[in-house]
Amino acid sequence: MARYAGGRPDRSVARARALRLLGFPAHLPVRVVAVRSPLPLDRVGALVCPERLVKAAPLADVGVLLAATVDCGLFPTGVLAGIGEAVRPASSWRQARTALRFATPGDPVIRYDDLGALALLAEVPREVARDNVDVAAIARLAEGREELATLEAYCATGSVRRAAELLHLHHSSVARRLEQIGRALGVDLTAPAGLTRARLALTSWRLLTG
Repeated sequence: MARYAGGRPDRSVARARALRLLGFPAHLPVRVVAVRSPLPLDRVGALVCPERLVKAAPLADVGVLLAATVDCGLFPTGVLAGIGEAVRPASSWRQARTALRFATPGDPVIRYDDLGALALLAEVPREVARDNVDVAAIARLAEGREELATLEAYCATGSVRRAAELLHLHHSSVARRLEQIGRALGVDLTAPAGLTRARLALTSWRLLTG
């Protein structure tokens, strides 16, 4: 057995052996997926990894999938998932947990490698995020479902007309709502900087509220 200078087992060797015992070939990368699902984990695993090896198990407050490849388009409705990169399983697990925090019903499957700099928001201490003026304003806004839904649609699309299509409203109604929301937030949502602030604050608030 490979060992460190101090005589302890090499962890990378132990991990490789554990993966082989689970049936994963040593030369294949393994992704870890963190899942919140109303469906049984083994069923979710079978759906997103058809005809390929996948292992599923509950861990702490989430479900875990181990797989060489994952089809993001096959996750069933109602499932939220965060997918780690194909790196060491421990690192992939941390990434998957982080990505899961960004998942929402409107964007339910998040790959860590698609987050880029947004992943840094998950490192902000909760008390720092909670005390931020923009995040606090979003928290107050969230008490009204219509206002929050309007802001979410606008932040997702960056367009009044496309937000109106998502909300099944006339664009003039959405424009009026956004004007009121902008005043409440103290942000000009029609300006690029204002939209960026709103997006960051909304994402930070989601991370706080889970």
